[in-house]
Amino acid sequence: MLEEINHLALIGSLVQQMCVYLVVAYLLSKTPLFAPLMQVTVRLPDKLVCYLVFSGFCIMGTYLGFQIEDAIANTRAIGAVLGGILGGPVVGLAVGLTGGIHRYSMGGFTASACAVSTTVEGLIGGLFHFYLLRRHRADRLLSPLFALGATMLAEMTQMLIILAMARPFDHAARLVAHIALPMIVANSIGAGLFMRLILDRRETLEKYSIAFSAKALRIAERSVGVLMQGFNVDNCTRLAKIIREETGVGAVAITDCEKLLGFVGTGADHHIPGTPISSPHTFYAIKNNEVVYADGVDIVYSCAVSKDCKLGSCLVIPLRGEENRVIGTIKLYEPKTKFFSSLNRTLGEGIARLLSNQVLAGKIEEQKRLLAQSEIKLLQAQINPHFLFNALNTLAAVIRRDPEAARQLVLYLSTFFRKSLKRLGNEASLEDEIEHVNAYLQIELARFADRLEVVMAIPDEFMHLRLPAFSLQPIVENAIKYGISQMIEPGRITISAQRTDGVLSIFVEDSAGLYQPAAERNGLGMSLVDRRIKIRYGAAYGIDVACEPETYTRVAIRVPVEEELVPC
Repeated sequence: MLEEINHLALIGSLVQQMCVYLVVAYLLSKTPLFAPLMQVTVRLPDKLVCYLVFSGFCIMGTYLGFQIEDAIANTRAIGAVLGGILGGPVVGLAVGLTGGIHRYSMGGFTASACAVSTTVEGLIGGLFHFYLLRRHRADRLLSPLFALGATMLAEMTQMLIILAMARPFDHAARLVAHIALPMIVANSIGAGLFMRLILDRRETLEKYSIAFSAKALRIAERSVGVLMQGFNVDNCTRLAKIIREETGVGAVAITDCEKLLGFVGTGADHHIPGTPISSPHTFYAIKNNEVVYADGVDIVYSCAVSKDCKLGSCLVIPLRGEENRVIGTIKLYEPKTKFFSSLNRTLGEGIARLLSNQVLAGKIEEQKRLLAQSEIKLLQAQINPHFLFNALNTLAAVIRRDPEAARQLVLYLSTFFRKSLKRLGNEASLEDEIEHVNAYLQIELARFADRLEVVMAIPDEFMHLRLPAFSLQPIVENAIKYGISQMIEPGRITISAQRTDGVLSIFVEDSAGLYQPAAERNGLGMSLVDRRIKIRYGAAYGIDVACEPETYTRVAIRVPVEEELVPC
């Protein structure tokens, strides 16, 4: 009966020691050192952390132990076995050896046996690690029941080693009989609880990560392209509403560097979009390009607009544009009665990056649109005066000899300028482009008389396909201006098209073969067309030129096939 009481008392003492052990482990779980322990360790830096942490627990288990018959009842095995399970054979051996040497330094008739057994316990954990990895069962290593079973086996092995090495034997046998059950129970349960703590911490982080990713993904899906339409009051209000619905914060505001652009939530009655920024926290975030978290405790928060405002904390995050310059802020608020969760604080910074990218992308798209418009106007300015001068000279010559032909030329001239000056968008159908080119060529045919032949070979089924406006006429003009007009004998212009693997290729070929790649005079109209196509569709498309000197010059315009939208 006395022996049972002693066993129960020793188990109770070891459980108390184990609780201290687990409290220390819990506190450690709040530090970055715990991160490598939440997975099966394979990287060298993580193995080093694993060794240091579990060696510390091994030594702590010895120091917290109880003196019994010139020996120490302890929880050292938890550190040794878990070090091997998570770090592998080398880490387990190193942890066990470190713990064993420390135990040997404390003396006693079991010092040598305990040093050897602790080393063996670490190696047992490492061999389990090696065995399960070879069988592709790494998930079993993080099982609390597996940790419990492995530690139970290791502690039984320790008792056998003590019986085999400690002398006198009868003294060792009496000690093992006294401490075997308490140490096996306490260490096994302790190892299982320690592994459970690791899993709980890991699951908490995974849930946090999943919640963060899900919220971020929903916000990204719902907000995609909103600010690309403009960084203004309507779009910012719409976006603020999406963010508040997904995050559940008290209020959301979006500002530029001068005024409030959007506000949704608590306080919307006095935070009015369009009004100047009044918050000192916002001014500070903009000026210093820093995140400001006014939690109402460390950094005092009070509404700068109304003293009766119910908002009690605020997170201000800069929105950044080109060269990391601040272009505005996003602000998340919570009322005085609600805690500002760390998830929403982290999410807020992610949202700021998303919005910054949207604003920047919107500005880039706007710059591309303005550039395309400018290039079209440049093409118009290049074509119209030059062509008008030649057309009027041709018309004056034709009027005297053939008034009817002159009347027809006036109609062609009218069609040409109508197509040139009244394009409503940046793209046109191939049919529009051909009509524009045909009006141009009819006037040129009158100017060159019998010195120019035009062959048009465009299948009717291609006429509805789309391409950037003013893509064809500058190429045809180049072919005449720098090709046919330089010839003494008659020349020919051939315009054809083909469709291959989703690519529309339009060919403009002259019979002069006078193309000179290095000559700048060939460049402006053709280079602008090539640039506009590449900006719109990518570097795989644009203009290619092939030339056989004094035989032909062939310019190929390649664009992806885009169908013309026909109204229902």
